Amino acid sequence: MDIFFQDPTEIPLPPEKVQIRELSVDPYPDVQRLRVYLEVDPFQRSPNLDLIISNPLEREAARVNIIGSVTRKMEFTVHLRLPASEGDYTLRAFLYYVDQEFDEVNPETLLKDPIIVDQASIEFSLPVSE
Repeated sequence: MDIFFQDPTEIPLPPEKVQIRELSVDPYPDVQRLRVYLEVDPFQRSPNLDLIISNPLEREAARVNIIGSVTRKMEFTVHLRLPASEGDYTLRAFLYYVDQEFDEVNPETLLKDPIIVDQASIEFSLPVSE
């Protein structure tokens, strides 16, 4: 498989060297939806990502799982599962790989745990609802 990147000076990195370059959140006017932007280093193997948004009470308000990303710059809309409330939210992102070794008796079971190679977090506030 050939992978083409826009910048030929950026060399794809092995899994253990891939890092999150940028992470940002921009709430939509309705505050129940958030625009999330995520950029990672160029990679040789497609990474997996987990993004978890926690509300001011530190309860999980949203979660996104990206399995085998084929692009390193991602932008998507996340819907909060819980009603939006005023206060500081946290977005945590985990970049990880899983070795593809399976149990022959139970092929759906992975033999190795995910290996987290990088993580990032940011705090953001939702505007006061009127």
